[in-house]
Amino acid sequence: MGAEVIDTHRVRKARGAYFTPEPLARYIAEWAVRSTADRILEPSCGEAVFLLAAIERLRALRDPNQLEVQLATVDGVEIHAPSAEAARVLLKRSGIDSRIINADFFSIPPTPHYDAVIGNPPFVRYQDFSGEARARARAAALVGGVSLTRLASSWAAFTVHAALFLKPGGRLGLVLPAELLTVNYASEVRRFLMQRFRSVRLVLFTQRVFPDVQEEVVLLLADAYDPTGRTGTDHCELIEAYDADSLKDLRNARRWRPLTPEDKWTPSMLPANALRTFDRVMSGDAFTVLESWGDTTLGMVTGNNRYFALSDARVRELGLSECDVIRLSPPGSRHLRGLTYTMSAHREMADLGFPVWLFRPNGEPSLAGDKYISDGERTGVATAYKCRVRKPWWRVPLVPPADLFLTYMNADTPRFCANRARVHHLNSVHGVYLKSAVRKIGADLLPLAALNSLTLLAAETVGRAYGGGMLKLEPREADVLPVPSPDMLDVARRELAALRPQLATHLRAGKLMEAAKLVDGVVLNGAIGLSRAEVRALRSAHAELTARRQSRGRKSGRDGQR
Repeated sequence: MGAEVIDTHRVRKARGAYFTPEPLARYIAEWAVRSTADRILEPSCGEAVFLLAAIERLRALRDPNQLEVQLATVDGVEIHAPSAEAARVLLKRSGIDSRIINADFFSIPPTPHYDAVIGNPPFVRYQDFSGEARARARAAALVGGVSLTRLASSWAAFTVHAALFLKPGGRLGLVLPAELLTVNYASEVRRFLMQRFRSVRLVLFTQRVFPDVQEEVVLLLADAYDPTGRTGTDHCELIEAYDADSLKDLRNARRWRPLTPEDKWTPSMLPANALRTFDRVMSGDAFTVLESWGDTTLGMVTGNNRYFALSDARVRELGLSECDVIRLSPPGSRHLRGLTYTMSAHREMADLGFPVWLFRPNGEPSLAGDKYISDGERTGVATAYKCRVRKPWWRVPLVPPADLFLTYMNADTPRFCANRARVHHLNSVHGVYLKSAVRKIGADLLPLAALNSLTLLAAETVGRAYGGGMLKLEPREADVLPVPSPDMLDVARRELAALRPQLATHLRAGKLMEAAKLVDGVVLNGAIGLSRAEVRALRSAHAELTARRQSRGRKSGRDGQR
């Protein structure tokens, strides 16, 4: 067909169209279609792989004495005209004269006529999802009570809009990106699913199931739709599959309950043995969340680090006075990968030429300071957004020295580092301000104790993967990072303190997991009493999630699928 010539890989990618392997469509259709009387909708149907699977299912359910499946039990919507026509031809060949509408699914008002809505939404990332298409999608999601941010990809609104076509008691079966579990912008979609369906089942895959797409996917099987939201669920059912071909041999589902519906569902990706151990530890009092220790906040924003962050030599060259500058942890976090940042370490950074001062006159600048301010105005520094919106432009809003630094962007894992030098910090790291009652033990031991395998694993579930495989941790995500509790650290105080020299040596050598094994022996095996097998399960799960993140980061680009 002519459409096959012009509908290239690049064109399909632009509209988020990658066609679904038949085993996935068959599995979802067999789950969703339960009666020959069912009405079925496949939105964004492409060449109708789900509708064809649904027809097979309808015929399998038919009583041998019943006539052919009734017409008009399956409908489809497709924005791409050649694909819509191809779907009509394929369905007609199968003996079904179904209705295929050539339209943007978001332009169709939802009508609750269907027993099952099944399919694979187009996956268009927010960078390419703009203009009228984005506006229609966000408006459609808002009809379902879901407000999406501008960072949301197309599948998020599609999921909500698709559910609104269900009758009460209906079923939603979709192939979705694993972003459903992990990204912040999907929080309201997660809440919607758990409030509107009595059962939410997720099928997770060990291997990628789309041969020409790197994106990981999950099967969403949401049952018993309730448009009133009165009979939702507080848990998910999880099933693990190796790949698409293994769907026919799946084991029983296991239950998992997020703390709140909108929380990230990343922990659901953990293997069953690691998840059991993780949940058991978190249900006790040996671990808590970082927020219970104190506040985690962003560092100072200068508007121009090259201007404001100065080396020792630059301060001398400019002739600045002590009243013009304050001590600063240099931009970045490579120097904060150990357990403590001391004045000795700060002097060493100064000797190496790193910017260890922040130009930040507290009162009136010195004459040299005035001259430097004039230079900033002459070179345009004062016109940068962050500078021009503050008065005076050259006085960076002060953030007090933190008790601990927490690294923000991480190739391996977030690190706590005690700020013994009492220096200020920029927004390349976070500051942790400990409560007075736990300040001493936290500053001494939390950087050590947080190197345990459970906290390392938890960081992969609360943080976000960014380009290059980096793990990013925002303050609100850091707030819910599981760490040992103050009482547990008090019990393990001596044993942890004794580990400090060995841990420092391992960290300097880049041997994070060797350090973690030592801490595990004290914190997880010793203080909590986990078995070696349980700790191995946590360690293995951490390695698996880290490998997934880093593997995604090695891709040259991200694709969508349908």
